[in-house]
Amino acid sequence: MTFVTHAGDGSGVLYAVEQRGVVRAIEPGGVLRERPFLDISDRVRAGGEQGLLGLAFHPQYATNRRLFVNYTDANGDTVVAEFQTQVDVADSASERLLLGIGQPRGNHNGGMLAFGPDGYLYVGTGDGGGAGDPERAGQDRGTLLGKLLRLDVDGPEPYAIPGDNPFIQAADAAPEIWAYGLRNPWRFSFDRQTGDLFIGDVGQGAWEEINAEPATTGGRNYGWNVMEGPDCFAEPGCDTTDLTLPAAAYGRAGGNCSITGGYVYRGLASPSLVGAYLFADYCSGTVWGLDAHAAIANGQAEITELTSSGISPVSFGEDEAGEVYLVGQGGEILRVVAAAN
Repeated sequence: MTFVTHAGDGSGVLYAVEQRGVVRAIEPGGVLRERPFLDISDRVRAGGEQGLLGLAFHPQYATNRRLFVNYTDANGDTVVAEFQTQVDVADSASERLLLGIGQPRGNHNGGMLAFGPDGYLYVGTGDGGGAGDPERAGQDRGTLLGKLLRLDVDGPEPYAIPGDNPFIQAADAAPEIWAYGLRNPWRFSFDRQTGDLFIGDVGQGAWEEINAEPATTGGRNYGWNVMEGPDCFAEPGCDTTDLTLPAAAYGRAGGNCSITGGYVYRGLASPSLVGAYLFADYCSGTVWGLDAHAAIANGQAEITELTSSGISPVSFGEDEAGEVYLVGQGGEILRVVAAAN
């Protein structure tokens, strides 16, 4: 399992993404539909950090039945593609390629897709893999690797460039880029109340970081590989001019190894969690929270340990009501609920 999300169509159905290339539908109450919603396992290379990694439904899915996926193909390259739903299943033969990105190595594929409050599709890409960014992708604005991209999927095929993308007029930059200096932004999300963006960027060996970006603020350089978390990485005494430092970071002590970015909780079931950005670590299973408003207003926030999940969290998910779920490597889907006082 790599992700869980909803279609925003009022059905209450959750969609669980399996790494092998299958999406399963879960009815309200937790009943798993027998027939897969989408099966593209015939074109997905799965294993390690590869596979079907992201799923996003169009904001007008209820009427246009369009959905988007991010997967690694038989060559190990990244594919972002669109599919159409027929009745209650997606048509695997309806695939329309939006974007293909060559991957020099098998790790750091990113994989997250999400529509922002502006209606554009955001795509997270890793730096191409290897240790220390051997491709120098993070700081190279001429490549789509190590970036957050922003696409208009309602424009001319395969996509249009939004007119206010920050580097659209820069000769040295790909116009799709929204932000750069990222190592492996495995999971990012938008606060459904404010539109603010939170990025969980997986670290190299010392730090795991959370980047917090006010709504509609593009063009930021999050520092990789000049920096890892709050510290210089490529060389001592690095120049931090024009870099945006993480809003929070945690180290590798206690069995931590890889951040799993989550969501700002905006549900009704756990009032004490409202306004907290929730995230976890894949190896330790620890779940933390931070004050989302403070992270945006001050550029930094303290993290608070909330619980030990007892699983290997690969993702968080959100349903239509704003309730948050934790997804485990073993296929677990746990609803996040605050402990009773």
